[in-house]
Amino acid sequence: MEKDALARQLGISLTEIKPGYATATVKVTPELLNGAGLTHGGTVFALADIAFAAASNSHGSLALALNVSINFLKATGAGTVLTAVAKEESLTRKTGLYRMEIRDEKDDLVALAEGLAYIKGTKT
Repeated sequence: MEKDALARQLGISLTEIKPGYATATVKVTPELLNGAGLTHGGTVFALADIAFAAASNSHGSLALALNVSINFLKATGAGTVLTAVAKEESLTRKTGLYRMEIRDEKDDLVALAEGLAYIKGTKT
């Protein structure tokens, strides 16, 4: 994950990684807002996706996203600290299913996402 240039550019930090699990955080800056002055959906999605990538690659084999869907539940703005938690729901030899919850510093649910990963079977 050290090679993830987008995470660095957005200010996203991975705070915990263990098999099938990862957390990532970002502090929403003015550069991460949309035209309405709210946290850009792309920021929230990127945070969820980076936590998903870390969790799905945590077993040591290369995992790549097949599909990710997200539901936005609460608007946030500049200064908000968002945390994404990715948890493995199912793992087979070739796929992994992950649930990502994105919460603000008040522990309010901001978004809920689900990701399906393809396990290539080669060590990362």
